[in-house]
Amino acid sequence: MNHVELLIHASWIIPVEPADTVLTDYAIAVQSGKIVDILPSIEAVNLYTADLVVDKKGHALIPGLINSHTHAAMSLMRGLADDLPLMKWLNEHIWPAEAEFVSPEFVHDGSDLAIAEMLRGGVTCFNDMYFYPDETARRAEAAGMRAVVGLIVLDFPTIWAKDSAEYIHKGLEVHDQFRHDGLITTAFAPHGPYTVSNEAFEKVAMYAEELDIPIHLHLHETEDEIQHGLEQYGNRPIERLSELGVLSEHTVAVHMANLTESDIELYAGSGGSVAHCPESNMKLASGFSPVEKMNQAGINIALGTDGAASNNDLDMLGEMRSAALLAKAVAGDASVINATKALEMATINGARALGISDTCGSLVKGKAADIVAINLDTLESQPLYNPISQIVYAVGRHLVSDVWVAGEHLLKDRVLTRMDEEQILGNAKAWQQKLKKRS
Repeated sequence: MNHVELLIHASWIIPVEPADTVLTDYAIAVQSGKIVDILPSIEAVNLYTADLVVDKKGHALIPGLINSHTHAAMSLMRGLADDLPLMKWLNEHIWPAEAEFVSPEFVHDGSDLAIAEMLRGGVTCFNDMYFYPDETARRAEAAGMRAVVGLIVLDFPTIWAKDSAEYIHKGLEVHDQFRHDGLITTAFAPHGPYTVSNEAFEKVAMYAEELDIPIHLHLHETEDEIQHGLEQYGNRPIERLSELGVLSEHTVAVHMANLTESDIELYAGSGGSVAHCPESNMKLASGFSPVEKMNQAGINIALGTDGAASNNDLDMLGEMRSAALLAKAVAGDASVINATKALEMATINGARALGISDTCGSLVKGKAADIVAINLDTLESQPLYNPISQIVYAVGRHLVSDVWVAGEHLLKDRVLTRMDEEQILGNAKAWQQKLKKRS
């Protein structure tokens, strides 16, 4: 008999790779934080002994969900300024509030709130873009969660840096601080075409290639952004970034809600990925991303929630459903972005976009044991014909019972094992009182 640290039995395992696979009455063996075997439960009990055996009868095990675009600390601004278009929302509400309140303490408490919410929703990794990325990384590390922290770049001064040169310098320091971390990786995060100069973009492209890390940026989110690019630079933002050498297989373009056929062709040729945020796009009336056209062009499409200030949640199960339904409506074809594809967008496609697909994104031998258990033995999820369809179209995040990251049990029967939920709630309410006075 072989001995492992953890053996999880479940009614269904959905590994994501190979695609459209559902394994019935299987088990996952975990040792040193990695998956060492996936096999029928009846065989597992004869082949393995374990320090801990977990029986999730009636549950499906899926890879941890990957939130490919968010601003974690902005959870403290959830509901602060709703029902407004993007630029009015940013210029009149969000940026002034950030100028007054953002600090290491704000990022500490806001990141804790976001991480707790994401873990309770089955998210095991998030790709972030915000100030004080070192603080976000420390909070993810403390919670045991995987994160890609954005080394933010802007042209204008904020509490984090005074100009693009300082943003890049501080970002490189954060990269060096976490470059050997088991859970934390980094990505350059130039905010977007309307807030970053040509010179800064060129430096980011150079350093990203040198360090072999992604470039994570907002792109073609609104028609106003495109019009601004035409007026200031004489071309569309995606064309400008291509000329500057920003677009490559390292690029993660967020939103991509306003695209022409030539935009899609140009981006597909770069090898870059897209972080699709359907609910934020709808709430801010930014546009409808042509997901199926990008899919047909061979672009890797991942999913993100955006920040809770514009979504207003970090619910990746809900985002999967929205992405699948909206893609069908936009394409006028009920067969596009089926349940299997939607689940891939929320898992392995996110890992590919962020350059971590060798580590996570699917339940495969040798990868990290980033695993989510979803209870399908409930009134809301019965009768059950197809577990993948049920997860995408029927269940909610309240049915996520357990979450493991690198084999560590971070959510156990809906209870966070590393985080103090009462303290997180108290901190969120204290910030609400501060921000409420300003608004």
